[in-house]
Amino acid sequence: MQRPRARRAALASGLALLTGSTALVAPGVVLAQEATPTQPGTRAAAVPVEPPAAAPTSAGLQQAGVVQRIIVRGNERIEQSTILSYLPIQPGETLDPEKADLALKALFRTDLFADVKIELQGSDMVVTVTENPIINKVVFEGNSGLKEDKLRDEVTVRPRGIFTRAKVQQDVQRIVELYRRSGRISATVTPKIVELPQKRVDLIFEINEGPKSGVLRVNFLGNKAFSDNDLRDVIATEQSSWYKFFSSNANYDPDRLEYDKEQLRKHYRNRGFYDFRVVSAVAELAPDKNGFVVTFTIDEGQEFRFGNISVETELQKLDKNLLQSLIPIRSGEIYQDQRIEAATDTLTFAAGAAGFAAVDVRPRYTPNRETGLVDVVFQVREGPRVYVERIDVTGNTRTLDYVIRREMNLVEGDAYNRALVDRSRNNIRALGFFKDVTIDEAPGSAPDRTTLQVKVEEQPTGELSFSAGYSSVDQLILDLGVTERNFRGRGQSVRGRVSVGSLRQQVDLGFTEPRFMGRDLAAGVDLYSYRIDWTDFASYKTVTIGANLRASFPLTLNSRLSTRYTLRQEDVQMPLEYCDTSSPFYSLSLCSQNGKFLTSLVGYTYLYDRRNDPINPTRGYSFDFSQDLAGFGGDVKYLSTEASANWYHGFTKDFILSVNGQAGYIAGWGGDTIRINSRFYKGGNTFRGFEVAGIGPRDTNAGRTDAMGGRAYAIGTVELAVPTFLPEQYGIKAALFTDFGTLGLLDDKDKIRADGTRDPLIYDDLSLRASAGLSIHWRSPMGPIRFDFSQVLAKEDYDKTETFRFSTSTRF
Repeated sequence: MQRPRARRAALASGLALLTGSTALVAPGVVLAQEATPTQPGTRAAAVPVEPPAAAPTSAGLQQAGVVQRIIVRGNERIEQSTILSYLPIQPGETLDPEKADLALKALFRTDLFADVKIELQGSDMVVTVTENPIINKVVFEGNSGLKEDKLRDEVTVRPRGIFTRAKVQQDVQRIVELYRRSGRISATVTPKIVELPQKRVDLIFEINEGPKSGVLRVNFLGNKAFSDNDLRDVIATEQSSWYKFFSSNANYDPDRLEYDKEQLRKHYRNRGFYDFRVVSAVAELAPDKNGFVVTFTIDEGQEFRFGNISVETELQKLDKNLLQSLIPIRSGEIYQDQRIEAATDTLTFAAGAAGFAAVDVRPRYTPNRETGLVDVVFQVREGPRVYVERIDVTGNTRTLDYVIRREMNLVEGDAYNRALVDRSRNNIRALGFFKDVTIDEAPGSAPDRTTLQVKVEEQPTGELSFSAGYSSVDQLILDLGVTERNFRGRGQSVRGRVSVGSLRQQVDLGFTEPRFMGRDLAAGVDLYSYRIDWTDFASYKTVTIGANLRASFPLTLNSRLSTRYTLRQEDVQMPLEYCDTSSPFYSLSLCSQNGKFLTSLVGYTYLYDRRNDPINPTRGYSFDFSQDLAGFGGDVKYLSTEASANWYHGFTKDFILSVNGQAGYIAGWGGDTIRINSRFYKGGNTFRGFEVAGIGPRDTNAGRTDAMGGRAYAIGTVELAVPTFLPEQYGIKAALFTDFGTLGLLDDKDKIRADGTRDPLIYDDLSLRASAGLSIHWRSPMGPIRFDFSQVLAKEDYDKTETFRFSTSTRF
């Protein structure tokens, strides 16, 4: 906050000298008042004085004597009993210079007194004190580059606190340091006081910020493998330019040079230069003092490659050969520090998964400068066993503690295990309740104790969603829904969905309890009623009312089994002309689907997940297999089987390859065929480049283009996440994709005409379809949005395609 100079005159009747001022350029300048006392209403100049002696002395004490009485003089605000309580001497004891010195130090340590004098007058010990004033307010003047709130957070003096010269001097240094880090090397701070009645003062920090010290040039000496421009992109310090008015790195900061040296070291050491070192980093003030020239002198050394990579271990339960096969390093590859770190983490995790709670993995290097190879031996030893003393959960403003703790694979008293800690973090992230989850270690009460600090950052778990799709025939599809995945912070999921649109009208209610009866068993119930109008795609409508009961539980650390029972009534409604034998649109295969049917089925899903991250995986794979058997009561009998697999490989943090494959097959039993509403339909979000139900068998009689669905499908997707070169805060990601697959295989009964012959206008070709395109994901202020731009590469003439689709959801 900047105040005019005239404002100081209104703060009090006058200014008194507080201190020698200063920018703290010369050490030894301390706060002091003039020898001549100043009266309120008078202004005193600030002058530098010599610092006080290292310890107060008892110059007034000439000889020892027995103290009969202690007299305190000069105290105005502090009670005499308080002062006496600090003294290490009582009446009846002998006072000598040594005890007097101890008494002086004891009183000065309280920070209550600016001056203390002890003398012996006969048998009276006289303690004369000058009290430090109380701070009434703290004022900052002249600050425009830094906000007052930031300055107040930096200083230690506070209103209603005790004023001491030492504290103010330290705060002056803190303010100057704060300005130095913001690029204002020449900033000066002059502390002054305004004396008030009742031994109070206003403390004023007069700030002269001075100009910003920019970086005119950044030079490099000794670099051969990389140009100056390449290395400037590595370091944080930037050269000043007129367009970098928002950048704080274009100002000179000595502390940043140390960071830059470390960045250069990482850059070279991750590109084969094992011997790299920064010889010096020097900043020189330009002759006209308008900025600094920074020069890094470096010694690159020669380029190295990895030589022999081996593992040594004294742990009998760990197979050395197996550990070595896990190391992601091969001889002959360019030497990289980050590969060593990744290998160390891999071995640590593998040892933890094998049951070793504490292992010590240390790489030993042997460089050969003649061959340019670095041999690395990873020494795996059992470290000291450390136990979890306490688990602290912070950052959960809404989610209850026990919801997070029950996802931990460790509890208090367990031996610390790195693998279980990482798995616990993934479990918590998989909840989907938190934007970020970290688990840090902190020292415990003993060397063999550690504290785990689980830090979470809440994110919206309620979702108000809608999606929209645009097809080649101007078909608009809207879908609305409300979901809360962390009801009352207990981890329960509640879904209340009402969908309206040209395709679907739906009411869907659901509830899931993730820990049913306190066990690791998720149980839930769903009630739903929906009407789907497929007339633009498959020429029928369906009205369904049903309920689901479901439960899921873990089988192993990486696998889970889900079971379900479904009872639903479905009413399939065909257009009247499809069942009128005199109509040109009559279709025996479609008319036979008309009517109400009751379905009763049981099913299960087996999931196996070995991904390194449940939200944004970059390595690993997952697999699931599910079956549903209908026929336990009801009117339909079939067995439906589906499976899918996913594989991920991250080349860098921006380039991530994912491969997905899924397939399904449904067949009737007991003489039943598969009804049209139980078949598989693919397209839209499930096969980009094609409309909803855009691929698969189709009835083209009488000009119709009705999708009939299929009993079998197989679809593959290859997707490569690519950088957008936009700042991360924009939340925009992109991926190149290709989808390929097929859908078909109707029952023979569904391809027969009224005369019993096969209908040639019902197409059922298990031919290949393929598309490619670009997906853009935007984490917008109103929620995540996805855009798909597609180009069809292979299709049948009767397939329906689209080139653009988008969907979005808004969270609360």
